[in-house]
Amino acid sequence: MSIRYFDCAAILFDLDGVLANSTRVVDRQWRLWARENGLDPDDLSHLAHGLRTEEVVSRFAPHLDAAAEVVKIEEREAADLDGVSVIPGALALIASLPLERWAVVTSGTRYLATSRLHHCRVPLPHVLVTADDVMRGKPHPEPYLKGAAGLGFEPEQCLVFEDTPAGIEAAHAAGMKAIALTTTYPREQLAGADAVIATLAAVRAVPAGNGELRVEIK
Repeated sequence: MSIRYFDCAAILFDLDGVLANSTRVVDRQWRLWARENGLDPDDLSHLAHGLRTEEVVSRFAPHLDAAAEVVKIEEREAADLDGVSVIPGALALIASLPLERWAVVTSGTRYLATSRLHHCRVPLPHVLVTADDVMRGKPHPEPYLKGAAGLGFEPEQCLVFEDTPAGIEAAHAAGMKAIALTTTYPREQLAGADAVIATLAAVRAVPAGNGELRVEIK
């Protein structure tokens, strides 16, 4: 089996679909909201992954109070734990990283993110960038640029783990390499990533000897 190597100073993780297996909950709750508001569940569910809730609501239902809908949707998601689990390999990989070398960058709110991290027993990172912290969500690079700045590294020193095309685009726009997981989208829709894997069980991070990390992808 061939192994690919990526050298970096820090790792930025998306949350849903990367650390937490929550795809079914996201799909279930967006479909419920779509039906309640007379929208096509298939169209909305397909686009909801990887985008900020506020942006999805504004796009599909501009007549509604986006802020109020965000609270409703994300409270439902946080309470719905049926099928939510930690991604294989996530806990071991994070445990191997110094706290100052990794961050979580998610399109969810801080409330939803901390709820999912707690449920999956993932330690709360020193740097957590959420929808509450940015003006423009993925695919804009702002979230990942904030993650790099929070850790104190240049963007090109950071490696991103993502599960959506929007997230991959955001990482590349920020000047970072992106490794995609096939937890939410099929492999062919993640072709823009620098590598594609099934779970974090295929990943190992070791010291590179020069103050950086060498990330091994099987």
